[in-house]
Amino acid sequence: MSSKNNQRTEPGAQEESTPKEELNNKIKEQKILVDELSNLKKHRRVYTQQPNSNIFFLADKEETLSSCRKDLDNMRKEYQDI
Repeated sequence: MSSKNNQRTEPGAQEESTPKEELNNKIKEQKILVDELSNLKKHRRVYTQQPNSNIFFLADKEETLSSCRKDLDNMRKEYQDI
């Protein structure tokens, strides 16, 4: 028998993730967002989505980037506390 057969998991166990893993995934997403915003050309437009809706509004690139960096810092602090 191979070792793979000995390591069985219960059905649905792969779908569940710990809060630490979820936060880690959110941090990765936020890092990508910050990188994308910081690499945009000067005159590119940035839109932000309104909470709980499908409406987007034109936003200031620098304010959006600053806000995303703050969110990333807060997520990192929270991750370290866990």
